[in-house]
Amino acid sequence: MHKNLDIPFVGLKQGVHNFNFEIGKTFFDAFPFSIVEKGKISVELSLDKKDTLMTGTFKAKGTVVSNCVTCNELFDAPINGEMKIYYKFGYENEDDENLIILPPEAYKIEPAQQIYELITVSLSANPRHKEGECDQEVLSLLKGYQKEVNQNKNKEVDPRWEKLNKLNK
Repeated sequence: MHKNLDIPFVGLKQGVHNFNFEIGKTFFDAFPFSIVEKGKISVELSLDKKDTLMTGTFKAKGTVVSNCVTCNELFDAPINGEMKIYYKFGYENEDDENLIILPPEAYKIEPAQQIYELITVSLSANPRHKEGECDQEVLSLLKGYQKEVNQNKNKEVDPRWEKLNKLNK
């Protein structure tokens, strides 16, 4: 998928090795139905190699283009996250999302999927502009709709609907 991110570990000595990746639009193009389409993220991978295990610490920092949940305008949402992945040699399959089993004949790790997951879980569930940066026209429309909703709450309800509304409570 992303051959430029692959790390051949066969020639690496035991110990800690650092790798840096710059992630952009072409990275996200490889993930169909991605919630992120473009961004600019720096990823640092610290890979600690041992005899039977490797530990990868991923750190991602940057921005992705997202829609503000308040005004729906695109903006650069900040990304800042960290994740630890363990790479173990063998064949036995274990149910741990942070553990990747590598067959003994493996010679490289392919961290693209882990980087993608780190970026997506680091994105806020409710991304929004900083205070005062939302589209003012949209905000005034929202305030108008809110005022209309509040006025309708104060109106007298048809008695037939009132009985049905009591069922929801």
